[in-house]
Amino acid sequence: MIQSNFMEKLLDGVDVEWKVLGDVINSLKTGLNPRKNFQLNTPNAEGFYVTVREIQNGKIIFLDKTDRVNDLALELINNRSNLEIGDILFSGTGTVGKTAVIEKQPTNWNIKEGVYVIKPKKEIINSRYLSHLLNSQDIVREYSKKIVGSPVVSLPMGDLKKLLIPIPPLKVQEEIVRILDTFTELTAELTAELTAELTARKKQYTYYRDKLLSYEEGEVEWKELGEIAEYSKKRIGSANLDESNYVGVDNLLQDRAGKSTSNYVPTEGNSTKFLPNDILIGNIRPYLKKIWHANCIGGTNGDVLVIHPISEKINSKFLFQALADDRFFDYNMQHSKGAKMPRGNKDKIMKYPIPIPPLAEQERIVSILDKFDALTSSITEGLPREIELRQKQYEYYRNMLLSFPKQEV
Repeated sequence: MIQSNFMEKLLDGVDVEWKVLGDVINSLKTGLNPRKNFQLNTPNAEGFYVTVREIQNGKIIFLDKTDRVNDLALELINNRSNLEIGDILFSGTGTVGKTAVIEKQPTNWNIKEGVYVIKPKKEIINSRYLSHLLNSQDIVREYSKKIVGSPVVSLPMGDLKKLLIPIPPLKVQEEIVRILDTFTELTAELTAELTAELTARKKQYTYYRDKLLSYEEGEVEWKELGEIAEYSKKRIGSANLDESNYVGVDNLLQDRAGKSTSNYVPTEGNSTKFLPNDILIGNIRPYLKKIWHANCIGGTNGDVLVIHPISEKINSKFLFQALADDRFFDYNMQHSKGAKMPRGNKDKIMKYPIPIPPLAEQERIVSILDKFDALTSSITEGLPREIELRQKQYEYYRNMLLSFPKQEV
């Protein structure tokens, strides 16, 4: 672990200069708008244009949807391209501030408009040091003040060049890079391990839910959903809603992951009311598998179905598990309406068959599946929390290593 006195030892007797970014780089440019020059997305083409979306976790990652260009465009790319090893790509629009260092000489690709290429003066500043620095807390806070535009935001290149940054000696920069790169690798390895574990637990969860909810003909009683539950008919005023108890389709999470805090809360009118133990299902694009077992009183809109149990024969958590099963979402998609933006068929949903074992058996099944749920979905108890903590640990040390006393300029 890095101790608090590590930076003192590392910087003992070292002069840290503060300079504007423009003084420590050779150039700062953005790419072409290729649509003005040639057609994009040519099938099987060898040329690529890198956008903001290809800058991921400090690397350039070519995706299936990366823009491909034809032979004429490829010639233009190769003739124009001046990308080199050690250049830094910086997302200047949309998700501002994503960075990646070019590690291999680019072949047949360039950057699109909105991605900035920063060419550091290598005798003054280390490329990887600058890349880490541009993601540090203090520097992000400074350039965020200059971001403009709505709804698409951007950081003007002129303002980025004026950014004041700390420049310790190259040897110190290299040591900081060594430490942070080691943390990056360890964090990536641990995240990969935890993600693999999380994936395995989710598969295990799905397997046991499928197995526990499978019954032979005549083994248990079956009822249509509409016989044991109904859509909520109650309403709730906007004065009773806030970001914690308003649930829209946007803050219902995919793959049965529950809900997040809402970024939008209605300020007038009434919403559909839900109660504790009601089941909320996203009714747009059912294949996203958005479902949540409510633990509070709140409100939602017409894009979210509120299933309210009305039968004493059904445990609400058991009903939630039955509706969280892949078979329900497959059924929902089979009967959905619309092609580009399919919606669940509310009438057909109420005809979905639900097994009704004895209540004691329902409770036993729920207790088993709740344990898997805690491991896979709970942000406070499960593996996602572990991944988040490791990322925060890396960010903590990065910010500590890259926080320097600012001199008067």
